[in-house]
Amino acid sequence: MRTALVIGTGLIGTSAALALAARGVAVHLVDHDPGQARTAAALGAGTDEAPEGRVDLVIVAVPPAHVAATLAEAIRSDAGRAYIDVASVKGGPRRELEALGCDLTAYIGTHPMSGKERSGPLAATADLFEGRPWVLTPTRDTDTEVLNLALELVALCRAVPVVMDADAHDRAVALVSHTPQLVSSMVAARLEEADETAVRLCGQGIRDVTRIAASDPRMWIEILSANPGPVADVLAGIAADLDETVRALRSLESSDEQKRRGGAAGVEDVLRRGNAGRERVPGKHGAAPTAYEVVAVLISDQPGELARIFADAGRAGVNVEDVRIEHATGQQAGLVQLMVEPAAAPGLTASLRERGWAIRQ
Repeated sequence: MRTALVIGTGLIGTSAALALAARGVAVHLVDHDPGQARTAAALGAGTDEAPEGRVDLVIVAVPPAHVAATLAEAIRSDAGRAYIDVASVKGGPRRELEALGCDLTAYIGTHPMSGKERSGPLAATADLFEGRPWVLTPTRDTDTEVLNLALELVALCRAVPVVMDADAHDRAVALVSHTPQLVSSMVAARLEEADETAVRLCGQGIRDVTRIAASDPRMWIEILSANPGPVADVLAGIAADLDETVRALRSLESSDEQKRRGGAAGVEDVLRRGNAGRERVPGKHGAAPTAYEVVAVLISDQPGELARIFADAGRAGVNVEDVRIEHATGQQAGLVQLMVEPAAAPGLTASLRERGWAIRQ
């Protein structure tokens, strides 16, 4: 791949353009807002000048509702040798293209499973896709050269290719991406009218659950409008669980011992099923999840403190597998939770104590 045209310079389009430009591909940028394309070009994602002739790959990075029309226009104008889109739904756009009578041998639908709460070119980074799954949905009609160019794009972005059927992909993202967004927003919405004393008690749990609730509603309306059925199916299952859990909790209020036992069993059931589901989430590098030991260290909110604790962990010969920071409300301090292999935890704890760190159990 020597040339590419990116249509749509938001977070995903600009990030892909940055990755390609950094690896020597001549990238041309187009957006319905010329100012946004100029911003992406200024960031080093390519040029906002039109290409001279056909490019090797056209990447359509527009909202799902506009994918088919944008692709159809690009295909009819013979803009490139191959065409892909990066929308978060795949079945609908392909059916729309078929209805428009487009020749789809040069097209393949794709979806990089990566993103941020922020949108736009200023949020883009060349490493956004590194190590992340990038779904490809070829069909029997897809030309081999087109599939190879799509695979080259994934490789240049240092992502991991995953081949799926388009409709199976849409059902999968309804479960692992679209529904979590709605559930996160629903939980966060409870905070809008909450008493200030309750909000002051917010800890890491509520921060984890509501992190993605900060996402742009306009973007998510477009995504959810393109995949409403599968998302509604997942939410219906969650609603059934909620109904059962509400009944179980009401039973725990009863003065009847048998009802209380039944309520406790109902709550325990959903919690245990949650444990089982969580264990299926891939761990580090996509491998089976590992039960790490947590070494919690009190840390002051001062420049260089994080660097110092990581350096001290390195001096102890311990690899930190993951990290979480829990901020203390109203204080210039917090807890850094270092996730390490269980066998390494005692040695790391002792070493950090020797270096003056306050360890919390």
